[in-house]
Amino acid sequence: MRRENRRRPMEEGLDGKKMLYITGSVLALAVIIFVITFLIYGNKLNNSTNIAKSNRNNNTIGNLVASEETSTSMGKTVNEMQEENTEKIAVNTSQTEENNTTTSQGNNTKTNTKTNNIQGNTTKPNKTTEPVKDPEFKMPVTGEIVKEFANNKLVYSSTLDVWATHNGIDIKADKTTVVKASAEGKVASIKNDPRYGLTVIIEHVNGYKTVYANLLSTEFVVEGETVKQGQSIGTVGNTASFEISDEPHLHFELLKENEQQDPELFLKK
Repeated sequence: MRRENRRRPMEEGLDGKKMLYITGSVLALAVIIFVITFLIYGNKLNNSTNIAKSNRNNNTIGNLVASEETSTSMGKTVNEMQEENTEKIAVNTSQTEENNTTTSQGNNTKTNTKTNNIQGNTTKPNKTTEPVKDPEFKMPVTGEIVKEFANNKLVYSSTLDVWATHNGIDIKADKTTVVKASAEGKVASIKNDPRYGLTVIIEHVNGYKTVYANLLSTEFVVEGETVKQGQSIGTVGNTASFEISDEPHLHFELLKENEQQDPELFLKK
């Protein structure tokens, strides 16, 4: 019994010590957790405080700069402000004058261009070409027509003693009578033909041509010369071999596009 009684107090003492150890351990752990939590929370508070301070500093600097600019502008005198306004007005006025000058020059240029175009249109000639009129022919020499045009019929030739065609008309005139151009034209040729004798051929507009044959002389003109109507081209003679037995006369022919025509249909007496 005594041994059991001794054991009980000892066991009770051991249980009390265990409880103390456990309680102490729990308290120590709680303290450690509290300390760790406090440190973490304290660091967060410090960081947020620093950020707030830096923002406040930046705002302060911005306010200082703005206030300096404001104070600078506010610190200008009334005269300085008036001078600046005067300079601005002068600059705006000069720019306006330059713009007006440029605009007026552009308008003047446009006006001149329009005027030149109007003048150019006014001076442009009409491109419509009028048809060239046929020449008007006059008698190359004054006299009687002794042999008519006979292209489609036969007439008697006293020189050849035959009946033959006659491609022109014979105008009676004395020797040395001046022969004149029937119309304006160009002397195409001067030749001594074996049948027609001394001959002058003149070309006219629209394909017309006149032939002056049985001449005595042609000293008034040269080949290639332009002659006017009524200009002297030669004198009446008797050089045509196929009409040598006839009285002195001018053998006159008129052609259109190298086709023989009746001269009396074109001549104005």
